[in-house]
Amino acid sequence: MSSEQGSDINESSRPEARSGGWEDSFAMGVATCLGIGRCPKAPGTVGSLVGIPVHLLLQVQPWVLRSLSLLALAALAIWAAQRAVSLLGDRDPPRVVIDEVVGLVVALSWVEPGTLSMMLGFGLFRLFDITKVPPLGWVERRLAGGLAVVADDLLAGLYANVSLRLVMALVG
Repeated sequence: MSSEQGSDINESSRPEARSGGWEDSFAMGVATCLGIGRCPKAPGTVGSLVGIPVHLLLQVQPWVLRSLSLLALAALAIWAAQRAVSLLGDRDPPRVVIDEVVGLVVALSWVEPGTLSMMLGFGLFRLFDITKVPPLGWVERRLAGGLAVVADDLLAGLYANVSLRLVMALVG
């Protein structure tokens, strides 16, 4: 086995398995957040940072529109991640970071916006996403495709949101 086979370090140098035109290009653009997922160091953390301006854009919307927008974003993320999984031939490609964006938006949703809440929410989300506190790892292993890529981040975002609410209640 060559050093490139089975190595996530060189994953970004592997060509896409196939290309189906504009839909696949669009899906890869969404999945990688316009290439941010190609960041050589900590693409998940960098991708999570993209969630902050997305959250701020959604935060100013009325509750119902914000909720519908979050559902639409999650559906788009699952679709794009599914296409990326198929194109790249990898169960959870590191360059796919739209799942981190959606997860962070969930982590920060319906919490009073502010520097402290965003910093804590970001840290808590990354903690839960990286450590895969049960059942996150189980969900990631049991599901397949784009749903598997996104579902564990949605749950990590939910864990972070609940934790953030508790911390913010204690602090303020």
